[in-house]
Amino acid sequence: MIVTKSWLNNFIDLSEVSNETLYETLNSIGLEVDSITAHTIPEKIVIGKVLSCEKHPDADKLNVCQIDIGSGIRQIVCGAANVVDAQYVAVATIGAKLGEDFEIKHAKLRGVESEGMVCSASELGLPNIGEGIMILDESIGELIIGKNINEYEKIADTVIEIELTANRGDCLSVYGVARDLSAALNTPLKNLDYESQNTEKVGLARVAKLTVDGQIDASLQYAMANMKALHTSLLFSLRLAFINEFKEDDLANILKYITHTTGTILRAYDVSDIDLENDEKLIINAENQNGIINISINNKPSSQVGINQIEATKANEKSSKVLFETSYMRPTLLVDLVADNKLETDELYYNASRGSEPNLYMGINYLTYLFETYNECKLFDGTISVGEELEAKTITISTKEICQLIGNDIHKTEIMNILTALGCTVQSSVEEKFGVTIPSFRHDIENIQDITEEIVRILGINNIEAKPLTFTEVPRTNTTMQKYYAKKELRARATAASFDESVSYAFADKTLLEKYGFPLVKEELDIINPITADFNTLRTTILINLLQAVQRNVSYSRKSVALFEIGTIFNENREEKEMFSLVYSGQAQTEYVENSGKPNPINFDTFVRKLSSIIGNFELRASVQENALIHPYQSADIIVDGAICGFLTKVHPTVTDAFDIIETFVAEIDFNALLPKHINAHPISKFQGVYKDLSLVIDKNLSYTHLDTTIKGLNLPLLTKYYPVDIYEDESLAGQKSLTLRLFIQSLERTLNDKDIDSTVNAIIDTLQSEYGASLR
Repeated sequence: MIVTKSWLNNFIDLSEVSNETLYETLNSIGLEVDSITAHTIPEKIVIGKVLSCEKHPDADKLNVCQIDIGSGIRQIVCGAANVVDAQYVAVATIGAKLGEDFEIKHAKLRGVESEGMVCSASELGLPNIGEGIMILDESIGELIIGKNINEYEKIADTVIEIELTANRGDCLSVYGVARDLSAALNTPLKNLDYESQNTEKVGLARVAKLTVDGQIDASLQYAMANMKALHTSLLFSLRLAFINEFKEDDLANILKYITHTTGTILRAYDVSDIDLENDEKLIINAENQNGIINISINNKPSSQVGINQIEATKANEKSSKVLFETSYMRPTLLVDLVADNKLETDELYYNASRGSEPNLYMGINYLTYLFETYNECKLFDGTISVGEELEAKTITISTKEICQLIGNDIHKTEIMNILTALGCTVQSSVEEKFGVTIPSFRHDIENIQDITEEIVRILGINNIEAKPLTFTEVPRTNTTMQKYYAKKELRARATAASFDESVSYAFADKTLLEKYGFPLVKEELDIINPITADFNTLRTTILINLLQAVQRNVSYSRKSVALFEIGTIFNENREEKEMFSLVYSGQAQTEYVENSGKPNPINFDTFVRKLSSIIGNFELRASVQENALIHPYQSADIIVDGAICGFLTKVHPTVTDAFDIIETFVAEIDFNALLPKHINAHPISKFQGVYKDLSLVIDKNLSYTHLDTTIKGLNLPLLTKYYPVDIYEDESLAGQKSLTLRLFIQSLERTLNDKDIDSTVNAIIDTLQSEYGASLR
């Protein structure tokens, strides 16, 4: 972004502000100055008035001019063709130095005396504004013959190039930069109010009509003018040249000047072909097509708001009637539309996508001012418009929180004054918290952190006292963190139990899920475009993935494969669930001398012990699972806290054969059931306990689960724990079996006597005898 000091001075008084102060202020408020250049005009360059201009008697391309320079009339030979059109020019008088080796001296050109030189802009160290000499006009100030050019600040200007961050679209205009400087320097901002002086206007509504199709998520305002004697003043030409935007077309220059000055997006449509004298109306239509606002004029497609304009509709300096359009569309919406639809954009899209000026009247008002002040074009009376009502964004902030973010104590009054100066509406309140309504031109401010950044900008980062960093974090113990730590602990335990972690896609082969009896996600909820033919559905178990991993490892000659995975599965309704799944295949030990290089394969007992070392205590009950992996004699449901949370099984021989692997065990457990729970501490007895073995003869088909449930239901105060230690069957028991329970009996209050022990044992025997016909062996 390039601005000049005199250009800024249109909106803020910088007469008492030095270039150094301006440089430091811009940098301190986050508008980083890339370069600052003060243009100075050499001494003895004065304003001259051309009194006469005649052809050189001996050179077709030279003119002999009589020029009044205040101190007298000088004859000067000039080779510029446009000198014949000039009235006031910049004259380098005798003795003026235009460079180290370029001093103006008395000369004779083709036999004609010349006492000076009429200068072009580039010869004075200014940017080029076209071929020929620089013709002066009163846009730079009152022209006084003989006055030094370096006294005109609008010519001897300071050019400032600013590097803007992507979010500061509000400063892509001279007015926007001045607005920030106004807050930083505590200097009032000059308004752009202008009342039209033309009393002969024809109402625009009489000759033009704006129609709308669909919801218009943008703001549009239109004005129209009869064009006549359009030209770019010297001031505009120089300023546009300073920002590298000077064009040969006068209308293009005026449009660019207004956009760069005000920040409004301004387009011009050529409507010269409309016949207003025959009561023909100009019909402007704004139509929403999938979010894109298409503009057509008299049924001819003309532009897409904020995006581009059809070349054939663009007006130029030769157009006799021009329709002017100012527009605004929310940058976030605009950027998404262009990206999603891969639309072609023009140069105005850059401003619109970063956040142009939403006050459209400012652009039309400035256009009116320029036309009536510097040109003879006549605008029609009034405007026609349609607008999206921008919802005011109000953020509640706390003085305390702002000060904590800054690290310094800032008084609430100062905070409110800064925000007000930045264009915010502050709701006064005696409380610490108060509301701040963000101005529409600052779409990038979303939260208290953004507001704090604005306050720091205006305070100046160099004015913030440096303090050691203090870091305060709110407690973040929540379900997510609990799951994270639980997974971390499970991984550590599984690794310690010789399992390796497997990571697989959350997809599976649908045919394998069907083959082995696992449910499938409903077809209407399943994935539409699978990544491969083998991953054509969302998995409803991790075990198939793990068995495939075992198969791959076995093919690499691995004799023992132990894997685990913590991952997501889905049910028929595509509802997610996290599972902890394990597989152990092959040898239970490594090959070494003690097992003569022939270790036993993994068995049910070893697998259960490994699982217990990972997830802790659990119970096993006869499995009720129904899938083809289940072994009918070596499988069980896993019980945690009295509820089934998973299962373990030896993989059915038909499945191991299909995968070409040897004996394999798997387990799959609901991860949520393994989350650590708060456990209240229990007292530990200081008195000696007693172990008693109880051998019972019971029905052969009676499961241990029934006995366990019954014993628990007795709530015996001295029975600390119990567990089975032996099962025995032979023909002599005739359809029954012998089960040995080991009881641990202990009191918290005293040493046990025989009566205490017998009463506990007898209570168990009597109950089991009554419930199940159990007898002592």
